Amino acid sequence: MKNIFICLMLLVTGFLISGCSNDKKQQIVDVYDKIKARDKIIVGVKYDTKPFGFIDNNQKISGFDIDLAHLIAKYLLDDPNKVEFVQVTPQNRILALNSGQIDMVIATMTVTEQRKQVVEFSRPYYIAGQAIMVNKDSDISNVNDLKNKKIIIVLGTTADRNIKNIAPESLIQGYRTYNDAFAALKNNRGDALITDDSILLGLIDNDKGFKILSKRYTQEPYAIALKKGPESHKLLFYIDNALNNMENSGELKKLKQKWIEN
Repeated sequence: MKNIFICLMLLVTGFLISGCSNDKKQQIVDVYDKIKARDKIIVGVKYDTKPFGFIDNNQKISGFDIDLAHLIAKYLLDDPNKVEFVQVTPQNRILALNSGQIDMVIATMTVTEQRKQVVEFSRPYYIAGQAIMVNKDSDISNVNDLKNKKIIIVLGTTADRNIKNIAPESLIQGYRTYNDAFAALKNNRGDALITDDSILLGLIDNDKGFKILSKRYTQEPYAIALKKGPESHKLLFYIDNALNNMENSGELKKLKQKWIEN
């Protein structure tokens, strides 16, 4: 009788484990298939990062990353307008991605080894470099002048991490958005602002009271981020193919000319 009871318990346990395994498999939904069924991509973008993602004078979301998202929609769904934008920040974009709120992040997101542990990255679509912006009358001319100076960064960005190597003896002030960081610099709450050169160019586009120092201290490859896991591998394949086609066709070059070089 005891042996029969043990056998029954093992049998039940086996069924439970098998059921849990099957449930787990059923929960994995391929992201590309989900997009095709929905007939729309949902993209996390920034709203405060001119010229990549910002609200223009007509109160519409615009920029390099926005145009890129439309091109991705064209390649995946044959229609550049089949895209929905969701605002993300450096602090919440990975959470929004891995929770399934969005399909992808196209938001000046730099590829790093640390981030590769939690998201899938496409091939890069743009290479930026971190630079220093100061008041045009500032006596700061290079990184050596940042000792004991108040340096402004945006929290959750690669500048947040790199500042410790670039200017280890500086005094760091972190802000949640680029607009807040630039406002702090304009109000003399800091001596310099460090972030990607392409973003700095957007900040001073309509404000000529500041200058960007010539040296670049890093290379920042921007890529499209997807949810970590096998459910994103098919989508990653199609996105990489789309980016390769955009490069070969000159579409990526046109985006750079439109938003960066002008």
